Amino acid sequence: MAEIVNLNKARKTAVRAEEKALADANAVKFGRTKSQRLLEAAQAEQARVRLDQIRFEDDEG
Repeated sequence: MAEIVNLNKARKTAVRAEEKALADANAVKFGRTKSQRLLEAAQAEQARVRLDQIRFEDDEG
């Protein structure tokens, strides 16, 4: 005898699998790892600090 299948569950499972495949493809295409994001943020902070150090500020109004 065949097993009874809830069609709503089967449909939702298929949709989830399709969305996950799309998300994985987008992660490969557009994503960056956490270490890459942290490295970029650290480099931007270093650049900002360096620019602040060499900035010439005019005391006259």
